[in-house]
Amino acid sequence: MRSYDDDTLPLQPPIRLPGAATLAAAVRAAPLADQVLKDELMAEDGDDTEVLSTWAEHCRESLAADEGLLLELIRMFLSREPLKGDVPETLSGLGLVRQAEPYTLSWLGLWVARQIIAETTGQDIPVMGTLADRDAAALLHGLRSYPEPERGEELAGWLKEREPEAAAAEIAAVLGTVSPLSRAVGVELLSSALGDEGRLALARLLEEPKLGAVIAARTGREERQPAPDEISWVLVDMAAALLEFGGETGEVIDSIAMGMDAEEQAGTIAILAFGDHPWTGRVLRVFIDHHPDEKVVAAARKALRRLHGLADVRS
Repeated sequence: MRSYDDDTLPLQPPIRLPGAATLAAAVRAAPLADQVLKDELMAEDGDDTEVLSTWAEHCRESLAADEGLLLELIRMFLSREPLKGDVPETLSGLGLVRQAEPYTLSWLGLWVARQIIAETTGQDIPVMGTLADRDAAALLHGLRSYPEPERGEELAGWLKEREPEAAAAEIAAVLGTVSPLSRAVGVELLSSALGDEGRLALARLLEEPKLGAVIAARTGREERQPAPDEISWVLVDMAAALLEFGGETGEVIDSIAMGMDAEEQAGTIAILAFGDHPWTGRVLRVFIDHHPDEKVVAAARKALRRLHGLADVRS
């Protein structure tokens, strides 16, 4: 998935889709299938992969020609609400909407909308059951938008072929290299979903620079206080996780402000420039663009300039 910026869609929850054979059968049953698919693809023993590829391309072309229909399809996907008013002939003919009330998206509609969103926003919305054979980094990346109980269901599939100790070690090994939100997910899984093996794996990481400080902050390990040079890294990592999820800018600001007055916030913002967290610039930009107090905004601008200057020195 693409990293967060102001125009990026907030992370979307996973969807459920049937397998390729079921989707291809739905394509062949669509009202417009005879006009779009070659005879050999209409046959039950036709190449399902080619059927789906052909249908996806035709749907893209049809929807690109009518922006209103495209936006309605995306609205239905994001809201999970039924179609308002009469069903447009194009959506019905392509099999993207159920043929009876409520006129919600069909399996094909969900499948096509997911592809279009991925192409236009860069966000690869996860499909339930597809993470079981992925590595730990991909698992944490995929689980970022999973609510409960879907997260537990997906995790159970991933754990099925792994021993608890090995699974915990695999997740712990990638915590330092994944994105802030993926890291938050990993810490939560190890602390609450993987038993003693998970908690032991976290404990072994507490003395790691930066990562250990983040783990301590997220799990309430007060005995592991951040060193002075870790404070900015922890603050940015916590705020960046909210930013990555697509949270409100006010939540991002509050995660660092923590009830401080404007002068105290400005002082805290100043130290962020001295850390080397890769998301520091994006977090500072939120303060510059959205903080209501000019004193804090000025401090964020100064910190961003200093960050760029230090980056030049480090390189």
